[in-house]
Amino acid sequence: MTRDAYVVGAGMVDFGTRYGDSFDDLLEEAYLSLLDDVDKGVDPRADIDAIWYGSVDLAEEGHSGATVGHATGLFEKPATQVVNACATGSDSFRNATIAVEGGRADVALVIGGEKMTDDTGGLIELAAEERVWRGRGVTMPAFFGMRATRHMEEYGTTREQISEVSVKNHANGAKYPHAHYQFECSVDDVENSPTVSYPLNLYDCCPITDGASAVLVVSEDRVDEFTDDPVRVAATSLSTDSFQRAGDTALTHFPATRNASSGAYESAGISPEDVDVAEVHDCFSIAELITYEDLGFCKEGEGGQFAAEGKSRLDGEVAVNPSGGLLSKGHPIGATGVAQISEIYEQLRGEAGDIQVDDAEVGLQHNLGIGRNSTGSVSCVTVLERP
Repeated sequence: MTRDAYVVGAGMVDFGTRYGDSFDDLLEEAYLSLLDDVDKGVDPRADIDAIWYGSVDLAEEGHSGATVGHATGLFEKPATQVVNACATGSDSFRNATIAVEGGRADVALVIGGEKMTDDTGGLIELAAEERVWRGRGVTMPAFFGMRATRHMEEYGTTREQISEVSVKNHANGAKYPHAHYQFECSVDDVENSPTVSYPLNLYDCCPITDGASAVLVVSEDRVDEFTDDPVRVAATSLSTDSFQRAGDTALTHFPATRNASSGAYESAGISPEDVDVAEVHDCFSIAELITYEDLGFCKEGEGGQFAAEGKSRLDGEVAVNPSGGLLSKGHPIGATGVAQISEIYEQLRGEAGDIQVDDAEVGLQHNLGIGRNSTGSVSCVTVLERP
């Protein structure tokens, strides 16, 4: 059994340092925001068949889908926790979509969240390597710094071109109400901000952020009960790579993204030129620049030029990260992918306000999962479109 799946509602909280809110508070706020967003309303207890919940559980809330029950009151529903590194939220959405398309659920709640700021040990402790044979003592900024220097060496990419990604995303984030950082910056600001890991500076890095988001996925059999303006899930594709190998085979690209995007384009029957708007994984500025190439928005080695020529701006060939991306919003891991789906949903319905992309018909969402010893070990790409 195969049938179409649609997104009929989305909700998210303001991302930021939410010290005053518990993890349940964030999930509840995103869930209630979603319920308010469904055009014709939804009766959660009667309508929702199953829940997919994305969180890597940094706040240690139970490592179970049962966590969602306390935030939503949906204790009797089957709820599954999905964990897949930084692609956790995306993969939650993918699993819910598969269930709806396959006929195992008509209405699926997808909800993701993360409290990144409350761990007493801090992220450095969480990142500590416990298995020496796997580790190399390299932090995430260092991994991406190596990719930046390799891209600069191999393709002549300039520091200014990398900075242009941060400038664009912070300009967009300044207009986006849910972004953690809402300020604009210049190329000079990026290049004069404190060095984190050469050549990446502070403004090249996404902040540590709390957040949550939720979407409702329904089958074609019931979509008309919820809205007359749905967004169709044209494709969703996941690819994995080795924890070790992904960091070594090609520092200038992510094989998992190339595989996932190829699968998504083929399933959706589109090419990169058809994409109007995209929310992609820019945990560091160089990640977005490389992703332009991996998604086929430009040729290999031309990501810097693509950014510098403004082809990824709101009025460019393909608007990339109108929300400000992770650089402005932050990266609460379990929430990130679900939030990106929410943002593409709003764009395709023409409800994105100051960051609305004109005549958006096809949207792409991309998450890059990070392995402990490499970068880009998992990638998820979803294509959404107006029916």
